[in-house]
Amino acid sequence: MVETRFENWELPEDRTEGTLVSARGIELHGPWGHVFGPLDIDIDAGGVTVLAGQSGASRTALLMALCGRMRLSSGTLTVLGYQNPSRILAVSAIACLNELDEVRPSVTVRDMVTEQLRWNSPWYKIVPRVSETEVADMCAPTFGEVDLPPLNAFVDDLPEIQQMLLRIAVANTKRPPLLVVGRVDKLADDDERATLLRRLVVLGEHQSVITADVNALPPDTGVHTVVNMHGLLGAGDIGVMTEGR
Repeated sequence: MVETRFENWELPEDRTEGTLVSARGIELHGPWGHVFGPLDIDIDAGGVTVLAGQSGASRTALLMALCGRMRLSSGTLTVLGYQNPSRILAVSAIACLNELDEVRPSVTVRDMVTEQLRWNSPWYKIVPRVSETEVADMCAPTFGEVDLPPLNAFVDDLPEIQQMLLRIAVANTKRPPLLVVGRVDKLADDDERATLLRRLVVLGEHQSVITADVNALPPDTGVHTVVNMHGLLGAGDIGVMTEGR
């Protein structure tokens, strides 16, 4: 059975109660120019926060920076009381960003879940290929009312909503305090996008969830906060997303 209990994360005792992110003058430059900033951002802990702004390298880089996956050029970023990117990384998970978790077309659901269980297990433990039971153990809390993906289906052939929920479930197995999800607006279908938001709201009952969307959100989504970043995030320097790849 997949272990889904919440970890006993050791957070700093002196962190401001209720504060997830506090950013002052954060800025990022890539190989060929400006990416974003300077920006000041405050985000409360708990629930789902949506960064509303146009899609592009700028928005993607900001999401990566907020969970310790990208170092800033200047400014001060505090997440859950931490300023060191490696400590922020340790208390966060990120999903649905192709720069970090893109799935190869030849990967099946069984392969993807098995690989994650092996990463989570001690090096000396042999983890066999998973069955439908292990897939359900890992995915059901994230999928909710959405049908679970078939065991031997290629991930690339799944409906988009199943692909995204699977990537979230795999990335979020340890249930850290912060979960960053790349692109709600990747889903072209309005119903699927609404379903994804509902599932993130459920996860936000136990974690702080940050995602991004270019679209205006209906008033009944259950999202905790929308941070309006239109006009603050441009297309950005695509070089920052491709350097070293």
